[in-house]
Formats: sequence, C-alpha cells, structure tokens
Amino acid sequence: MIFIVIAMFVILLLAGLVAVYAAYPSRGQKTPYAPWLGDAMEKAADAMPTLQAEEQRDWSLRP
Repeated sequence: MIFIVIAMFVILLLAGLVAVYAAYPSRGQKTPYAPWLGDAMEKAADAMPTLQAEEQRDWSLRP
C-alpha cells in the first residue's frame, strides 16, 4: 500500500514539473516564485540530445 502512495506522489510531482516547464521556460518566460526551478529546467532541456535537420528521417507511409 505504501509503495502505491509513494509511486503516485512521484508521478504527480513529475507531471507538475512537466506542466510548469510547458507553461513557462519552454515559452521563454521566467517561472514565478521559483526562478531557480526554471533555470534548472532550461539547463536540463539544453543538455538533452536533439536531432539536427539533416539527421531526421521521413518516417511517413507516403511513397
């Protein structure tokens, strides 16, 4: 029972962080009341690997 409660708490925490990131830092705005959180999320997003335009493949089913 306690495992389920802890798992749900972690899931809600991650969902909240995603919502905050989508609402503020991804749009170029500062996070109100916790600017350090927005800065940390921007650093984490910049550290993630991304595909460049020439590395992308067309995965559509069109011939």
